[in-house]
Amino acid sequence: MQTTKIAFENASGERLAALLDVPESDRPTAYALFAHCFTCSKDYKGVVRISKALAAEGFGVLRFDFTGLGESEGDFSKTTFASNVDDLISAANFMGAELGAPKVLVGHSLGGAAVIHAAAKLPSVVAVATLAAPANLRSLAGRLRSNSPEIESSSSAEVEIGGRKIRIGSDLVDGLEEVNMREAVSKMEKALLICHSPDDRTVAIDSAIEIFLAARQPKSFLALANADHLCSHPDDARFAGSMIATWAHRAIGAR
Repeated sequence: MQTTKIAFENASGERLAALLDVPESDRPTAYALFAHCFTCSKDYKGVVRISKALAAEGFGVLRFDFTGLGESEGDFSKTTFASNVDDLISAANFMGAELGAPKVLVGHSLGGAAVIHAAAKLPSVVAVATLAAPANLRSLAGRLRSNSPEIESSSSAEVEIGGRKIRIGSDLVDGLEEVNMREAVSKMEKALLICHSPDDRTVAIDSAIEIFLAARQPKSFLALANADHLCSHPDDARFAGSMIATWAHRAIGAR
């Protein structure tokens, strides 16, 4: 397969860095847009392997760094969940103008919550796949507050996530508390695939069950037995990617 560096602008005019994975010789059968997990990047190994597994099955996949992360411009401490959704819409609009409008959205962890909210605003999208997505963002906000009590009295604070320190803003935490996942899922009129591991110690599988029950048909569930939250083992990521591709081809063909 081929990987090409791409850049596009978000709603604020900041340059967001992206990579496009496409099949080696054939024109993509459809395009997918990938949203990485909270504070991760387009270059995280799990993201790369899932994206390339999708490309191996004929999809063109755009994976990008959200504002202020990876190689993208902007200040992450000033971003919010809503701005992440806006970044996804900017990416989809770029794809529609330059490549092909995305028919599939794939989101990992908080990125999974973001693609569910973005889907309603993207008419081209037929299918949405989530991986280890949380059903309750208020619990994430609570963990961030408890890890950085100073955020109550300051506009931003440093938190440790995945062994590294990163500065987050109070607007991000406040915004997470206002996100209604159940409402967004129940109103989403797209095919939905929920991928989750029963062994996920970061976001319990109860979240997947809650999302599944709230979602409309057609909906499917894939249990990623023995996988961790970040899908860090190569076999787990490749399996997830190939299964998402198989499901997405069927979902697209059914419309």
